[in-house]
Amino acid sequence: MDRHFDLIAIGAGSGGLSVAERAARYGARCAVIESGPLGGTCVNVGCVPKKVMWYGATLAHALEDAAGYGFDITRNGFDWARLKAGRDGYVNGINTWYHTYLTDSDIAEIPGRARFIDARTLDVDGERYTADHICIAVGGYPTVPDIPGAELGITSDGFFELDTLPPRVAIAGSGYIAVELAGMLNALGSDVTLVLRREHILRDFDAMLRECLMEEMIKDGIDIISTTELAEVVRQDSGKLSLRGCNGQHLDDFDQLIWAIGRTPATAGLNLEAAGVATDDNGFIPSDRFENTNVEGIYALGDVNGKAALTPVAIAAARRLADRLFGGMSERHLPYENIPSVVFSHPPIGTVGLTEARAREIHGDAVTIYQTRFTAMYHALTEHKRETAMKLVTVGAQEKVVGCHIIGMGADEMLQGFAVAVRMGARKADLDDTVALHPTSAEELVTMR
Repeated sequence: MDRHFDLIAIGAGSGGLSVAERAARYGARCAVIESGPLGGTCVNVGCVPKKVMWYGATLAHALEDAAGYGFDITRNGFDWARLKAGRDGYVNGINTWYHTYLTDSDIAEIPGRARFIDARTLDVDGERYTADHICIAVGGYPTVPDIPGAELGITSDGFFELDTLPPRVAIAGSGYIAVELAGMLNALGSDVTLVLRREHILRDFDAMLRECLMEEMIKDGIDIISTTELAEVVRQDSGKLSLRGCNGQHLDDFDQLIWAIGRTPATAGLNLEAAGVATDDNGFIPSDRFENTNVEGIYALGDVNGKAALTPVAIAAARRLADRLFGGMSERHLPYENIPSVVFSHPPIGTVGLTEARAREIHGDAVTIYQTRFTAMYHALTEHKRETAMKLVTVGAQEKVVGCHIIGMGADEMLQGFAVAVRMGARKADLDDTVALHPTSAEELVTMR
């Protein structure tokens, strides 16, 4: 094999695969280096298997709701092993497809761990490769706190390895991974306790979203314990786990502990100093709007640059980078404003643009808020009612929509179209002039007063 390439991507996740694929379309000679399964976090221990589990949890709720619609259903149990086997088979199929995808795209697949020798040379398990352009897209891994007994817990990676449903589980964390795992496990039959270091879940989200979700989680029976910083994890004589807080709290008798306190960039083994690539205090590799690092010809994509840890962001930024490097589009880059995101909680959340708090910080009294809260029609006949809440954040005399926030059934699907509207600069009047789809929850977004 010729060991020189036009472009090498370190990491075969969403960012690395996408930049190589797009560059190869332009005729560039490309390679990807990966030490694990192809597809990265999203395919293997993230978005894809998580969504399968979310569908399973959603079906569990639907079974509970069926009686209200006249169905006489007896729930005879839940087979975790069967769900896991089906999920893992689906993921393995994607892994297999990626190998074919690389071959068909004339992209070299180099298994192993990459280390920089200099700004144009990489060592992969004793073999050296060079490239004119090197993209660092190694992603990250779940953070585990440095406290005694932390190793007794697992992370979101370990969640996907569980062979059985834990009867009683504690989840430490307040972000989207924590609330997603809490909702899934609760729906599938676990007794779940969510332990927050501060007061709120989803601190960076609009207050309406986090408050509504917390209410729904509590109604579902999830125990939420706030302002508790864990200091130690202990194995009890019974074999169960005890969580000890910094202020003397004891939370006992857990079968499993899941750490969901954040993610750490996987940069430690890259020998970045040999290439002169700078990192910040947390190990992320800063990149400018064109994804350039501080070293010419080296780029940082996806979670590793610390901008927006979302699979579609990595893909979009990677394709634009390839367009710029090999497609003659010198100004091509990804704007990081108005990026939509979804939380697969129960109920799901869809959000794009500024929160109300952030909009008021920037625009002050020019902000006008429209919001609504209601019980979706689906729940007209169900015993367990879930509320839907929506908010539009507008600015100025023209009431330009700068934020759209939804929580409730279907929020994950309806948000995509409204994200287009926000990105195009839609005004409240544009939404008002749109004919509503009735009867739907989505119509509330174009009929709010």
